Amino acid sequence: MRVTVREAAALLDAAEAKVYEWIESGDLPAHRINDQYRINRSELLEWATERNIPVAPALFHEAEEDERVPSAAESLERGGVFHDVGGTTREEVLRSIIALLKLDDEGDRETLLHLLLARDAGAVVPVGDGIAIPHVRHPIALSTDEPSLTLCFLRQPVDFEAPDGQPVFALFFLVSPTTRVHLQMLAKIAYLLRDPAFRAAIRGRMPASRLVEIARLVERETA
Repeated sequence: MRVTVREAAALLDAAEAKVYEWIESGDLPAHRINDQYRINRSELLEWATERNIPVAPALFHEAEEDERVPSAAESLERGGVFHDVGGTTREEVLRSIIALLKLDDEGDRETLLHLLLARDAGAVVPVGDGIAIPHVRHPIALSTDEPSLTLCFLRQPVDFEAPDGQPVFALFFLVSPTTRVHLQMLAKIAYLLRDPAFRAAIRGRMPASRLVEIARLVERETA
């Protein structure tokens, strides 16, 4: 699950010299193997997400033969978009979201709640502009056929300790069958969030049908 500097540069749409600069300054984690740098894909996605740098969805394209990874639009349609989600603290917000999730097994709901409350601030990662996405290193893996992406618009923005200081008003929540699918879906979400139209649709708290439509258009253009 490691890439070369050249591959990382292509995935980040950056010059190789810039990737070397990030590595040698200690900013981008890398491992030296036979005098060549190798970068863990999960660490690359985590690093880019924290800095709001787009990563090509191809980062995790090597899926298992029997593992279908749907588009982000399909997953969002499956998971749903919820407006006016209540809660004035992180815990209250997470409790509200868990209650709304479409789960195959109702028995998973209480387990999920305990897991997220234990993770607290690590449950999601604020990526700026009041938006938060699931953490790269903390997948929610349940026995399900396909990933389910849920977007919740909060009734009242809540502090998630975002680097830009903005409270979170829009929160993505992802349930995946495996860690590999979790990472692939995160790469797709991060890519969608780089699109100005999709970002504007989130700021405008548009209805589910419009958000899914824009996501489909963005993913079709990059297919």
